[in-house]
Amino acid sequence: MIAIINFIVMVVAGALMTIFYLMSVRPAALEQKIGERAYKRSATYRMIGGGIFIFVVMANYIIYYFYPLPIPLARTFPWPHWISAIIAVLIAVPGLTLMIVSGRATGEEAMIPKKEHTMYGGIYQKIRHPMAVGELPLWFAIAFAEHSPFLMIFSLVWIPVWYWWCVAEEKDLLLRYGESYAEYCRQVPRFIPRRRQKA
Repeated sequence: MIAIINFIVMVVAGALMTIFYLMSVRPAALEQKIGERAYKRSATYRMIGGGIFIFVVMANYIIYYFYPLPIPLARTFPWPHWISAIIAVLIAVPGLTLMIVSGRATGEEAMIPKKEHTMYGGIYQKIRHPMAVGELPLWFAIAFAEHSPFLMIFSLVWIPVWYWWCVAEEKDLLLRYGESYAEYCRQVPRFIPRRRQKA
């Protein structure tokens, strides 16, 4: 019973996380409807989606280790748990590193959108969404850390969600910064940095 309740909560919290975070990346579009209050409201949406519900889903992942669903799928991977733990670390370390570097470049804008904020520098001159590139793999790191094939499969659902967020955010940033952002998009790739041209 606990396993089923945990799974339902995970799905519902994941859906709410998706919706609230999606609303949070559209302050410029919202501003056209409600004025400058849009940025404060977007920050609230971000706190709910990217703060509260993302941690609820992470908690559900952890609870799943103790209460897996009674389904015809192996509870663990066919190799020892320590191998999964190493894989988890190999995924998590670069992901967390990229998130930290991205966070330094964005500052508080990562959680609190502000109209007066300028376009980002640093790592954002290499790829347009380093925070997303660092954050998304962490779901797979948790799945490996828990040695869970089900969570590994379930984590695939976050790939289109993160992509959707990035595309929605870009549309809003284009509205916010105009041609300067369009030029930035032409110069900087979305997820994978370009190789340097040899002189």
